[in-house]
Amino acid sequence: MKNTVNNGSTKLILLHPYVQKQGSSTRLYWLIAAVSIFAVASLLTFIYTRETFTTTTVAAVTSITTAASTHNHHILPKSVTKALIHYAATTNSSDHMSSTDIKQISDVLRQCPSPCNFLVFGLTPETLLWNALNHHGRTVFIDENRYYAAYIEEKHPEIEAYDVQYTTKISELNELVTSVREQVRNECRPVQNLLFSDCKIGLNDLPNQLYELDWDIILVDGPRGYWPEGPGRMSAIFTAGVLARSKKGGNRKTHVFVHDYKRKVERVSSEEFLCKENLVKSSKDLLAHYMVERVTEEGNSHQFCRNHYVRAT
Repeated sequence: MKNTVNNGSTKLILLHPYVQKQGSSTRLYWLIAAVSIFAVASLLTFIYTRETFTTTTVAAVTSITTAASTHNHHILPKSVTKALIHYAATTNSSDHMSSTDIKQISDVLRQCPSPCNFLVFGLTPETLLWNALNHHGRTVFIDENRYYAAYIEEKHPEIEAYDVQYTTKISELNELVTSVREQVRNECRPVQNLLFSDCKIGLNDLPNQLYELDWDIILVDGPRGYWPEGPGRMSAIFTAGVLARSKKGGNRKTHVFVHDYKRKVERVSSEEFLCKENLVKSSKDLLAHYMVERVTEEGNSHQFCRNHYVRAT
């Protein structure tokens, strides 16, 4: 509100004090509103950021926990493993493995990345044990007795077993070793697909899919080999060496175990096709553990061992 005072020719305009106060109050209201809006915006930003951080953290922890749980889920508890080994080693069979040898293979199985591909030559008293220890992997058994293989599969449907016809004889050991040396650059190459090979000592009648798998562990505990006309394990050991060297992927090295290593056929064949430089350990001459590395076509694919051959005498 304004008052006009007429003082001669001069007009004096007076502003009432409450008008000035009203203008200051308006500016104060706007200032308070601006501060309030800024405070609310800051609070909302803080809440959103906190929730996002919490969600991200929970998701990360959940992911790590799930991964750890999945990894642990693929490994049998140590107590279960020990129990299986104990009862397998104390069976009443006269040809079972010792607990020391079983544990050596079991330790490697426990360290094998899942899923683990495990190839076993021979259906033995430990067959159910090997399949159980590799419960999240693939375990395949090869045996020379088609009737026993069919019986095992019928009685234990969880077992994957195939029969194969061996054409070798223990009495032919020297001849077979010589033939491999002569054909090492042709049919008996260390790196090849045996499905298409005519190497006399190689196994080329396994199911086709088995030649395509990258085997992590191979155990040679068959066929039978304790009389001159028996098939012996020359072919199984040779085939294991070729499969290990011919891998296309997976781990670079394959664990190859040979049971009954004290016998001549097993020892000579292993030194010839698995090689001394790859020997990790031998247990009282009963179980030999080799680690054979895959070889590329550009690598040393025409020689089994770096060292000289061991004469089969």
